[in-house]
Amino acid sequence: MIYFISDTLSYAKQFENGTIEQAVEYCKSKKVLGVDTETEGFDFTCKKMIMFQIGDEDHQFIIDTRFVSIEPLREVLESKDIIKLFHNAKFDYKFIKRWANIECENIYDTFLAEQVINCGKDVRYSLAHVCERYLGVKLNKEIRNRFIGLTGQPYTDDQIVYGAKDVEYLCQIRKKQLPIIGEYKLENVVQLENDAVLAFADIEYNGLDIDKESWTGLAKICEEQAIELKENLDTLVLNDVRLEKFVPKYVQGDLFMEQEQIRKLDIKWTSPTQVLKVFKTLVPELDNVNGKEMYKYRRKFNLIDKYVKYKEKMKIATSYGTAFFKFVSSDSKIHTSFHQILDTGRVSSSKPNMQQIPASNDFRNCFTAPTDWCFVSSDYSSQELNVIAFGSKDPVWIKCLEEGQDLHSVCADLVYAKEWRDAAEADCAYMKSKAKCNCSKHKKLRTNVKTINFGLAYGMGPNKLADTLDISIAEAKELIEKYFEAFPSIGGFLDKLASFGKKYGYIKTFPPYNRRRWFTTWYPNIWNSQADKRELGSIERASKNTPIQGASADMTKLALHYIREFIKETNAPVKMVMTVHDQIDTICEIDYADKWVVKMTELMEKAALVVVTNGLLKADTNISKSWEK
Repeated sequence: MIYFISDTLSYAKQFENGTIEQAVEYCKSKKVLGVDTETEGFDFTCKKMIMFQIGDEDHQFIIDTRFVSIEPLREVLESKDIIKLFHNAKFDYKFIKRWANIECENIYDTFLAEQVINCGKDVRYSLAHVCERYLGVKLNKEIRNRFIGLTGQPYTDDQIVYGAKDVEYLCQIRKKQLPIIGEYKLENVVQLENDAVLAFADIEYNGLDIDKESWTGLAKICEEQAIELKENLDTLVLNDVRLEKFVPKYVQGDLFMEQEQIRKLDIKWTSPTQVLKVFKTLVPELDNVNGKEMYKYRRKFNLIDKYVKYKEKMKIATSYGTAFFKFVSSDSKIHTSFHQILDTGRVSSSKPNMQQIPASNDFRNCFTAPTDWCFVSSDYSSQELNVIAFGSKDPVWIKCLEEGQDLHSVCADLVYAKEWRDAAEADCAYMKSKAKCNCSKHKKLRTNVKTINFGLAYGMGPNKLADTLDISIAEAKELIEKYFEAFPSIGGFLDKLASFGKKYGYIKTFPPYNRRRWFTTWYPNIWNSQADKRELGSIERASKNTPIQGASADMTKLALHYIREFIKETNAPVKMVMTVHDQIDTICEIDYADKWVVKMTELMEKAALVVVTNGLLKADTNISKSWEK
């Protein structure tokens, strides 16, 4: 039965006139409820929630929020005993919080559950696709789109039915999902994602303040540096006899410019096609000028090195110039949008992508805390290395972490042996206490091994290592072989993961979450096929890196949940404002900062202990006035 609640009469006999009190009374007696909203648009900061739907398969209450407040439903929505079903909960949560000042608790997101179930598969996750997949129902998008821009007009009957059916479908979808979740033992990771989505929603809702003036100044500097690099590129071409065919014999003059100001080349350095023609003169086998290819040759050719730097500066000047301000919302803040579950379980963000803000703190420092507030940010110290050590149980790595030794230097010592010892200078800190030293030769050897250490989390092979270190593939293979001779436990751990993925067609993260990533190209006995060597290699790499990255993501999401719970339970003067990989950023009142540093560190390490149970993974928490890496 559909109950329509508004200040007007029911539009048709198929709907019952209802009251908000009836809705509250009915919903309070249920353990599971579907919840949905319809809004004027997608930006919660300026577009309103105009319809709110709640109920189950038997009864649905459609509330016209333009005229009726949902405040009486606060007890239901904030109850930790009643499960509220959403599809893409972050969207609805932000509108409910913005326009009703209610924070939903104990939610089940059918969107996230479906992503957990099908992680790695080429599957679509919109409500329309999920309804069709599970229920054989096709949603009418045209009706949904008619809510956009709707202001005071009455709802049509089909709009009311559409809203009611969404609630009904959520209940039916969950019933279909639960047996699959149970079959694959995904209960813990589904609960984790449902807990974490509330934290991600709060981060998106709170947003970040941006200092536009400082940002614009940085962008201008980058633009000037890009212009200077373009002039350097021109000069290098003009002075290289191999490239003289790209220098025109005659240059068009200009009555209003000095002769020395006239550009003597017509190469557009922003055109990949033109740049490729130039670079093929230097590297005939080159077939594109993307980042990967350029990094292979930048150390060999000054022109290519300058081009890479030019592209980097141009990207910053264009992507992070004044064009970035299109992401500033009506409340003058930046509100990113998180994609909570990638194939490994990690998180990405868009509109804007906050994970790709330039690596230096210059741009990050443009995101500031309000007056009398400060940033308190915490990240895990060598998170992925700790996960590898825990998974492999390598005695050297474990000892390094237990005793606070410099892991990369210890690894380099074992890999390079006599070469490492002979490279030690007089006051080498490593030789005294196994700390990181400043010996010039040690730095290079340490960097080589550090690249392998971190590359383990991404399934790095000899080709990638060769590109990164600018060495031959043969040298890279030899270095990797020496590495695994020194650390057989790590090699065995990674090989075991790769074998599992090849054998079963999926890989799991560490307990207690056991997140699964499916390999859609897998089939039985794929390891015996010569035809699918490339696919097999892809499965091996993903099988090695997914448990490492996924376990890291799991504990960070758990930390987000713990932090949000603490803030709410204690009414702490703290807001969550950002997370990037293993770092969580909050702002808090300055007077509370010292206490919050201690508590935030405790919550981060409590979350780590659930996955890396040896207790060696620690968090580093700092106070600052602006956002920092």
